Amino acid sequence: MCRVILTLSLALFLQTAHADNHGSMEAKSLYDRLGGIAPISVVVSDFIDALVPDTALNANPKIDAARMAVPPEYLKYHVTAMVCQVTGGPCQYHGRDMKSSHAHLAITEKEWDRMVEIFLQILSRYGVPEKETQELLEIVGSTKGDIVTMR
Repeated sequence: MCRVILTLSLALFLQTAHADNHGSMEAKSLYDRLGGIAPISVVVSDFIDALVPDTALNANPKIDAARMAVPPEYLKYHVTAMVCQVTGGPCQYHGRDMKSSHAHLAITEKEWDRMVEIFLQILSRYGVPEKETQELLEIVGSTKGDIVTMR
């Protein structure tokens, strides 16, 4: 029931953001246009839930081992805080930097592309508008050099 309420809240927030006139949308932070912490946390939760069991990603034994060692709830907490912060919200991310967090995982371009594919599927599921999707992709893309270590 709680998940249904959060999903409906996300849809309402996104519709409101999309319905605003273009001028006022420009003045709002990405965080505000995404609807704030509640919808961001729902999207992040579903994203992590899709990443953790993904067989293509877990074919990398280092990623698979990390999935076993790091609880999904811990990832959800940190990723939510990070997304909140980098989109202009009030949260503060206190985790490790992307390079040191991912260096030991030997992530490839193919694995990166799979993560982006899953991310786009989740954003699409929640009807995140194209403009906000592109802004999120730019933010995520800015971390690629620190995450992909196997070319």
